Amino acid sequence: MLFMTNTISPNKPLRSATRVQMITLVGVFAAISTILMFIEMPIPFMPPFLKVDLSGVPILIMGFMYGPLPAIYVTIIKDAIHMLSSQTGCVGEFADMIILCSFSVVSSLLYRKNPSRKGVVISVLAGAATITVVGSLANKFMLIPFYSKVMPLEAIIDACHAVNPMVDSRTFAPFIASCFFRAAA
Repeated sequence: MLFMTNTISPNKPLRSATRVQMITLVGVFAAISTILMFIEMPIPFMPPFLKVDLSGVPILIMGFMYGPLPAIYVTIIKDAIHMLSSQTGCVGEFADMIILCSFSVVSSLLYRKNPSRKGVVISVLAGAATITVVGSLANKFMLIPFYSKVMPLEAIIDACHAVNPMVDSRTFAPFIASCFFRAAA
């Protein structure tokens, strides 16, 4: 049942059984995604706040199955739960929400146009390109300025410099952009 390939047409109203099924699937996928988000693996040679996060996999599957809106619901629920134990002042969860929502919307919409293995590859690559751009812009204009109110920007740069001595106040922005590019690839 979890691996259904049908999608819900956005033009047809949902039957009540389908609504119950959708709510159940959103809850199940949000629970799986939340558990996966708590399993964090540090990325070697990167600052300690950058970690491998596999919680996007259930979100991507939900987007492929039912489209972008249920995938967004799963993302919001997962990040709201994770905010209760946030170590980043909820900035990391907000960044995750922005990035995963943009990834799931682009990927699921492109997959709906071409539901095949080739469509999966194309949609995931387009989603990766999207999170690179959206993540870089969100970092530059929203997340780093907001996070610098919680933790001084110099402390963030020092944490990056401790891992990579080439990072300083002049090279910080390109370093963060390259981290998103590497994480998306």
